[in-house]
Amino acid sequence: MIPVEILKKIRRIQITTGRLVTNVFAGEYKSVFKGRGLEFHEVREYMVGDDVRMIDWNVSARSGSSKLYIKKFVEERELTVMLLLDASRSNYFGTTASIKKDIAAEVCSVMAGSAIKNNDRVGIIIFTDRIEKYVPPRKGFRHVTRVIRDALYFKPAGKGTDIPHCLQYLDKVSTRSTISFIVSDFYTPDIKKSLAIANKRHDIVAINILDPRDMSMPDIGIAKLYDAETGKARLVDTSSKSVRDEYAAKAAERIRNVKKVFYATNIDSIDINTAIPYTDALVNFFNRRKKR
Repeated sequence: MIPVEILKKIRRIQITTGRLVTNVFAGEYKSVFKGRGLEFHEVREYMVGDDVRMIDWNVSARSGSSKLYIKKFVEERELTVMLLLDASRSNYFGTTASIKKDIAAEVCSVMAGSAIKNNDRVGIIIFTDRIEKYVPPRKGFRHVTRVIRDALYFKPAGKGTDIPHCLQYLDKVSTRSTISFIVSDFYTPDIKKSLAIANKRHDIVAINILDPRDMSMPDIGIAKLYDAETGKARLVDTSSKSVRDEYAAKAAERIRNVKKVFYATNIDSIDINTAIPYTDALVNFFNRRKKR
């Protein structure tokens, strides 16, 4: 039985992201993520302004009249979208109005809603240091509700992060290429090789969700800090400027290294800060893709 507060949160996310999908992202998504090609739809009578290269001379000759007919093609639209959702313990962290996991669920809802609106299929793989849950791709708004519910409510057994294992699993369960969004804070080493391999078959997009405290440390005196994924703890004197500067420098270096991996593997990325509405970041991503 799903708690009432979770049901309310699912409903709130559906209302919020539903408006975004309808007003902004459904059209952007369709213009950026194309179908696999064109398929024949029908033959119709030629009209002034039609491309003469589309005239079907055989059909026109068999008609026994002076009329010309053209072939009409439509985009073979149906795509498969996979959401690869990092449910490791570091994503349960947050110092703003929302923790990273909740923002990740909203972003998944936007992408899933945009796909469903365009009659594409959506599935989700929830992972930590293991595969936690797999929901096969399907269509329909009821299915999107399930995806949002699992993104919010599912309780993982693992604590760590293993993106390479998730990408191997994606390949195992996919019968065709997919558009796959990795929604994570990317606190994981050694992902370059697995991303490069996966991006040859799939269209991989990295959605990097960070909290402001992932990048800087506040002055709160002596604090006991925990690594959420390993459980290790240490006392830190946050009143020391040199300690805070070192933390910020290491955080910036980690983020730069992650970006270098995305660039080297030709993977598009979206940076989302939990303190800033994610709408602009998604719009900027779609604009970059359209220019390409």
